[in-house]
Amino acid sequence: MPENHTERSILLAEKLKIIPLGGLDEIGKNCTVLEYGKDMIVVDCGVGFPEEDMYGVDLVIPDFSYLVANQKKLRGMFITHGHEDHIA
Repeated sequence: MPENHTERSILLAEKLKIIPLGGLDEIGKNCTVLEYGKDMIVVDCGVGFPEEDMYGVDLVIPDFSYLVANQKKLRGMFITHGHEDHIA
């Protein structure tokens, strides 16, 4: 029984981190990282659309620096649907 308690304690010590890389307070760039312990997945990977004053810019992408820095934890990606603001 103590082994199960220890294993349960370790599992409860981990917290789910929800890290938005884009898509908050804006339309487009939907990209969210779900991280739990040594594993993370990405939900959607969309592009945004430029503001009127962003001359010469066709698409705006999320800041992927967190994914690059933690790429060994990345286990997969889920795409919710096929709109441009959710897939790139």
